[in-house]
Amino acid sequence: MDLASLLVFAIALALAAGSPGPSLAALVAQVLARGWRAVLPFVMAMWLGELIWLTMAIVGLVAVAEAFHSAFVVIKWLGVGYLSWLAWRMWTVPAETSGKTLPEPRSGIKMFLSGMAVTLGNPKIMVFYLALLPTLIDLGNVSISDWAAISITLVTVLAAIDLSYVVLAAGARNLMRSPRAVRIANRASATVMGGAAIAIALRD
Repeated sequence: MDLASLLVFAIALALAAGSPGPSLAALVAQVLARGWRAVLPFVMAMWLGELIWLTMAIVGLVAVAEAFHSAFVVIKWLGVGYLSWLAWRMWTVPAETSGKTLPEPRSGIKMFLSGMAVTLGNPKIMVFYLALLPTLIDLGNVSISDWAAISITLVTVLAAIDLSYVVLAAGARNLMRSPRAVRIANRASATVMGGAAIAIALRD
């Protein structure tokens, strides 16, 4: 795959990934509620989920996705349920500031599963890749090196965008020093997380 095609892919991906949507909303909500360190497993799971969708698109598994449509529906609604539960937890968590100003981080495994739920619950990601990739490469004749080049580009672009959002959200989070500020942040995060769940639920 030539550099020009990779550049086109990177620009299109950056525009799509940088646009506000359920994934970024969930990411910002998690940073505000838990901090940037706790969110690292979450964001890495998002990148892994994107790689899974990209790989499925490249190897032409659209037919498989259609054949196992019910499985994708189950994954989607499990993700919606999990995000809804997280939103409820964020809304109801006590706004304590004694000893620490912000909530304790969630376990890495829970954060990772949450990130996977957000990404794998959105099969339209694969549709984006299916629409873009045929204009750049011959999907019927993709080499391992082509896949590696596209995957590295994908992770690089997503990391640049997602980590920028993490830094901005972490900066806003560090301004909070009172129970009222923590309560507002928790409920704002809950609202955003709930909105992400609704957005995923409404996608076909």
